[in-house]
Amino acid sequence: MLWVKAFHIVFVASWFAGLFYLPRIYVNLAMVTPGSVAERERLLLMARKLLRFTTMLAVPAVGLGLWLWLGYGFAGGWLHAKLAVVALVVVYHGVCARLLQQLAADDCRHSHRWFRWFNEIPVLLLIVAVVLVVVKPF
Repeated sequence: MLWVKAFHIVFVASWFAGLFYLPRIYVNLAMVTPGSVAERERLLLMARKLLRFTTMLAVPAVGLGLWLWLGYGFAGGWLHAKLAVVALVVVYHGVCARLLQQLAADDCRHSHRWFRWFNEIPVLLLIVAVVLVVVKPF
């Protein structure tokens, strides 16, 4: 089970790295000067590739987490809270995908400031998840 736990941590860290950077690309997309087609297309390409790669990292992260949950049979309030945080991370990932569709269709009206705040959400979710796993406050 230690191998499963080790790879779970690696995939979670990698997944979050993508979630940390993807909205930064959105910040840059929101700041593209109208008419800068090449810059916009380059950023959209980067965002699409990063979203695809991040999604490929999320699948084993969640799968190995389920394996750990079923293998250890953890119970308690901290685990229920952590599972809620995982659900929020999955929702955030989905929102990132939806925002990319809107940005690609030039149908997203969020400002670069909004995306800067949006970019902080995975940091907060990661902090909460780590505290729940390590401290097990309840």
